[in-house]
Amino acid sequence: MKKVKIFIATTFILTWSICFGLMSQGGYQNKYTTVVLCICMLIPAISTILTSLITKNKLKDIWIKPNFKGNMKFYLIAWLLPAILIILGAVVYFLIFPQHFDLSMNTFINSNISQMTAMGQTPPSAESLKSLLKIQLATLIFVVPIGNFITCLGEELGWRGYLLPTLCEKYSYLKSTIISGVIWGLWHAPMIAMGHNYGLAYKTAPWGGILAMIVFCVSVGSIMSYITLKVKSPIPSVIFHGMINGFAIIGAIFISIPNPNPFIGPLPIGIIGGIGFIIVSIICLIKIDKMDKIIYNESKENLI
Repeated sequence: MKKVKIFIATTFILTWSICFGLMSQGGYQNKYTTVVLCICMLIPAISTILTSLITKNKLKDIWIKPNFKGNMKFYLIAWLLPAILIILGAVVYFLIFPQHFDLSMNTFINSNISQMTAMGQTPPSAESLKSLLKIQLATLIFVVPIGNFITCLGEELGWRGYLLPTLCEKYSYLKSTIISGVIWGLWHAPMIAMGHNYGLAYKTAPWGGILAMIVFCVSVGSIMSYITLKVKSPIPSVIFHGMINGFAIIGAIFISIPNPNPFIGPLPIGIIGGIGFIIVSIICLIKIDKMDKIIYNESKENLI
């Protein structure tokens, strides 16, 4: 499909060029890394607009309308479900590895103090950081969707607002969901190669991390795709994505060891930390398959 090929080429060329440029300038050690990654998150939206202009499609046909009417339950799910699943995964992880649990948060706080000191900054006291952390935890679920909205809109307008419905023009909902999830995962490859999410302290680096990210994106993408297809809007996915990005740190705050295995947990990118997402994604894939069958049966009846 011409539109899909142009979108993928534009998104990958722009993103990977920026990432490889960052690699050449120190990668994750570069002080502008956070800013650069935020710019990368906006590229799928930029590519969506460019693709529409190149293919002379109407911009109004891009899925962007929020479609609130009759869909508020999906917005509530998008807001609360990620937090619930992230907490669930962390709880399961700490039940399996109770020796890794640090209710005092001292390991996390001391690690942050060390990082600030290494960067030449004067860190606040451990007690001050702990008080600030408690306030942040109490407000996280309310602040995260707002704080991450713009950057996550940049991604979701591309992945769920353009790529998914465009794939659905040729393929089934189920196949389109899986394909879009794989593409989304591959898009992260240079970021993972720099140590994003999984670090680099594992034997299969970076390929193991890239493969794990693809699996994670297919899993999480299945949930967001289901919600998007039901609402005919990527906005709930923007909220869902923002909640994951901002809430995922919960498990790390209570970890008692400095370098837990990222492929296990307690973060949702691990097999145990992400167990809730895996289960819900399977349910969503089953529901998406049922949506395909309903559409197929309706089309068959119309032919008759």
